[in-house]
Amino acid sequence: MRLLNTDTLEVEVFMGSDVPTYAILSHTWGKNEVTLQDLAGNRSGSKKDFSKLDKTCKVAHANGYGYVWVDTCCIDKTSSAELSEAINSMFRYYQEADVCYAFLFDLVPEEVAPLESALATCRWFTRGWTLQELIASREIHIYDAAWSLRGTKRTMVDLISRISRVDREVLLDADELYCVPVAAKMSWAATRATTRIEDMAYSLLGIFDIHLPLLYGEGLKAFRRLQEEILRKTNDMSLLAWVPEDTEQQEG
Repeated sequence: MRLLNTDTLEVEVFMGSDVPTYAILSHTWGKNEVTLQDLAGNRSGSKKDFSKLDKTCKVAHANGYGYVWVDTCCIDKTSSAELSEAINSMFRYYQEADVCYAFLFDLVPEEVAPLESALATCRWFTRGWTLQELIASREIHIYDAAWSLRGTKRTMVDLISRISRVDREVLLDADELYCVPVAAKMSWAATRATTRIEDMAYSLLGIFDIHLPLLYGEGLKAFRRLQEEILRKTNDMSLLAWVPEDTEQQEG
């Protein structure tokens, strides 16, 4: 597992029980996200935006965390094997993190709009990948565009449940997922989108406790493979009634 040192901003690799306590970032991707290769290059000459990474590390460091996991730069996406392992382990990464920082770049300050109405329009609640991050994380600190702390998952659980439609009990304890019908879990993802068609299935792997090899280019076959694996684990046929809509073409 790769982790970003919050003091040096260098990526370090840990294996098994050697993994230290870490914080984790949940966010939606922009056009100039920093990759693992960017961190190894010349930062001063880079056109990438390091501000989100810098602020994440500063917040984590101020809270006493020496390491943070950020999906954009803690996975070598040039390696299909590493990418597959990371995506199949993503739910666990968030579940085992000490705290998750959710950065909502479009959440305006309180004086601009009331929190409930502002939060409901945030892109973070519309993306496929952030669903499992919301559910898996034990504790989430929610930050707005100015990196001001606006609340936590626990203090805002009823509001977040209304917006996300995820059961309150599940938000408070991911183990409650096992008590939720397949169709209900699928309904949580129904209004969300991913950039690539396959990711609509891959982003649900952790929610259904499924492992699949990644085959980008297979399109909707990825969702059918997910259905087949779910059917092997349950006799709940309600999942067959849900088919993902065409995904929108945007980063996230």
